[in-house]
Order: sequence, then structure tokens, then C-alpha cells
Amino acid sequence: MQATVAGERETLEAFLDFYRDVLVHKVRGIGDTEAGRRLLPSLTTLAGLVKHLTVVERHWFHRMAGGGSEATADDEGDASWALADTDTVESLLAEYDRACALSRTIADGYALDDVFAHPNASQVSLRWIYIHMIAETARHTGHADIVRELTDGETGVLG
Repeated sequence: MQATVAGERETLEAFLDFYRDVLVHKVRGIGDTEAGRRLLPSLTTLAGLVKHLTVVERHWFHRMAGGGSEATADDEGDASWALADTDTVESLLAEYDRACALSRTIADGYALDDVFAHPNASQVSLRWIYIHMIAETARHTGHADIVRELTDGETGVLG
């Protein structure tokens, strides 16, 4: 991870990108069947984690900060974890990569103190969105670490 001695924004961006990269590392190289296999009582799978975090990126950056309407009814609850027959590891990772790239582009247009309407909190700042996304992505990356270890024994952050 870069930005160990940097300004606030660069540090927030570096932490979020680090956890995004770890998630991709945890899922890349696993087969489609293994990525969709449920090893826990919940809907948590490696593929489902990528799909869910793609939805989360779209919600917080694209819809909340970008004013976009990319979100769908599948964005709520368990639907964001559900896999379609056409979902593959590579297609999900490509969609996640596109969502993260658009998130970066949207965020670049705002200051950390800029605020956005939120249905439950009245307003949230871009700073709050970054911190929330770091927490959300780190939490689910931890889930991916556990599921990957249960799948094939692989452990470690990036190597």
C-alpha cells in the first residue's frame, strides 16, 4: 500500500484501493464453480462478495455522489449476493473493476467536505463515504479471505 505518509485524501484512496485489490486477489484464479460454492450458512460466496461489493460501489459513489440511477431493485438485501447463470469470475471481476474506476472518477470531482443527500442520515460527506467504503470493503475482504481458505487453503493478503 502506498501513501503511508500522505495527505488525508490520498490516504483514504490508498486504503480503499488496497482492499479492492486484496478482494480481486482473493477471487482471481479460482474457478467459477468454486467461486459460487456456498461454504457458509449465509449466501456468502467468493463470486457473491464481488457482486455485492460492485453493488455497494454503485450505491455509494455512483448513485449517492454521482447522482446516477444505475442501481436496481437487486441492490437491496440478499439480491445483491445472488448469482445469475451467466456470472463468471472474470465477468464479475470486470464489472467490479469498471464500477471501481467509475467510483474513482466520480470522487475526483468532489472535495472530501462535499455533502450528498442520504435517505437515512439526511446528508453524508464524501469523507464519510470513503470511510464507510473502506470499512465495508475491508470487512467483506476478510470474508473473502476465510472463504478462499475454506475453498483451497490459500491464505495471505496479496502474495
